[in-house]
Amino acid sequence: MRWKTTMPGRRRGLVAAIAAVAAALGTATAVAGVGTAATTPAALGGNWYGAAPYVMPFDNDPPDLGPVMSATGQKTFQLAFILAPSGGGCRPTWDGTQDVSSDTQAASVIAGIRAAGGDVTVSAGGYNGTKLGQACGDPSSTAAAYQQVISKYALKAIDLDLEEPEYENSAAIHNEIGAAKILQQNNPGLYVSITTAGTTGGEGTGWFGKQLLAEAKSQGFTPANYAIMPFDGGFGGSAAQISALEGFHTTLMSTFGWDATTAYAHEGVSMMNGRSDSGEIFTQSDFQSVLDYVTSHKLSRYTFWSVNRDRQCSPPDNNGRTSGTCSSVAQAAWDFTRYTAKFGASPTVPIPTPTPPAPGSCSAPAWSASAVYTGGNLVTYASHTWQARWWTQGETPGKADVWADQGPCG
Repeated sequence: MRWKTTMPGRRRGLVAAIAAVAAALGTATAVAGVGTAATTPAALGGNWYGAAPYVMPFDNDPPDLGPVMSATGQKTFQLAFILAPSGGGCRPTWDGTQDVSSDTQAASVIAGIRAAGGDVTVSAGGYNGTKLGQACGDPSSTAAAYQQVISKYALKAIDLDLEEPEYENSAAIHNEIGAAKILQQNNPGLYVSITTAGTTGGEGTGWFGKQLLAEAKSQGFTPANYAIMPFDGGFGGSAAQISALEGFHTTLMSTFGWDATTAYAHEGVSMMNGRSDSGEIFTQSDFQSVLDYVTSHKLSRYTFWSVNRDRQCSPPDNNGRTSGTCSSVAQAAWDFTRYTAKFGASPTVPIPTPTPPAPGSCSAPAWSASAVYTGGNLVTYASHTWQARWWTQGETPGKADVWADQGPCG
């Protein structure tokens, strides 16, 4: 899970760390700040927004990104993470501590990447901290908080990393998905990706991941892609990861009624390089095998956690420990980033607009305010079929999170 490996990592002074990154990118004259980051980013073709690997710019010994770009050809990075303030409130911060509204440090990093011909996407969520979907009262206020980030940095792409413990909170996920839909509507062309947990089971993601998909279906929201994280769950290398991706592909088809091509085009993978939190090992050959699968099946996202870890430990295996600042496997610097660069430089994956399935017949019994329903029960209400997510009585479909819209009928 994202960010667990940062806890033993070295935390550097924020100004010093960001100044080092900005200097390496040749942005000494751009450190003046906010306006610089908000300049229009270069137009990037290929699969670059789907290829952006995660970077923590404030923690875990952030690397100098200029040399990374020069060495690998990587053009995009995913800066992590946007959270609610650790002290409470519905406003965006970096890591729960640095207010986006007053930030100049991340802004200079973004400006440097753009000056080098690249661009960024920003990720919200992760494993630690309080998420905006938890702190904000509804989808509208959650979207307003994220809009501050998009406007501040002139973003063309944003990622919502929805995993435990947030995705176990149905109200929070309702807010996150609702916010994503609002952002998509208010920012034409915005690339929105959703990242969630992966499992080794036949469905590619667990119960809460499937509920997240059901929430998106009920709200009529379709992102650029859904990416699963096939690590930290008993994955023994690329074969298990590819099996999970195939299972998730089937889940996408069955949930949304998509054909195989549409489902692959809305699917992605987010891996972890080297040693994972749970001790799994993913080598360069695993990354190549998954890349071969992704490109042959035309998935639209291929990324990993994290560039901070894309360098060799000393000793290479880090004495069998997982680190937030190195990979714990033998490697040359930036070996794993070279794989995302290959994916980014490949031709753009065409993402077809899903065609809604034709309405079926209203075969489920009519909803009754007095009846008791349990998870999985189907009812008909307002010419739609609805499925109960858990026990409910007296809660109207379409007005309560307990009901997942299965589509029109009649």
